[in-house]
Amino acid sequence: MSAARLNSRRPGYPEAMEKRRRDMGHAAEEIEQLFADLWEVFPFSRGMRRSYRPEVDVYRTEGPPSLTVLVELPGVDPSQVKVVASPQALLIAGERQRPKDCGQYQQLEIEYGPFQRQVTLAEDVDPEQATATYERGFLTIKLPIAPEPAPAERISIVVTSSS
Repeated sequence: MSAARLNSRRPGYPEAMEKRRRDMGHAAEEIEQLFADLWEVFPFSRGMRRSYRPEVDVYRTEGPPSLTVLVELPGVDPSQVKVVASPQALLIAGERQRPKDCGQYQQLEIEYGPFQRQVTLAEDVDPEQATATYERGFLTIKLPIAPEPAPAERISIVVTSSS
């Protein structure tokens, strides 16, 4: 019998593997952010970046409990933004188009192009109840915190004989 099959029978193993997958997602996001920050440290390399990368803030609010994701998207047509939510993650994708009649550039600092941001959420949310609004260059996504399942109660069941 394989080690994986033996491990899958241990109590708590599936939960531990799910936690490990979630931790790997967090690590991947941190590495992505590290490389993005590295490009910002060296301003001479800005022209080498491949595409626009919007900044994101995530914060928790109460009454009712929810996570709010604020995405900085100036110059982006909101009808061209795609938002996909799951209980543990949020994906925001779109493109910031370069204006057509720009003439001859003398300075080029603004980043354009396709973008995609994946945000790993610290708490499970209810994606069915999520809302998104775009105003003054900011996309605000509100994700209600998923209600916690009721704790399992132990109920004693009396066993009787049918004879």
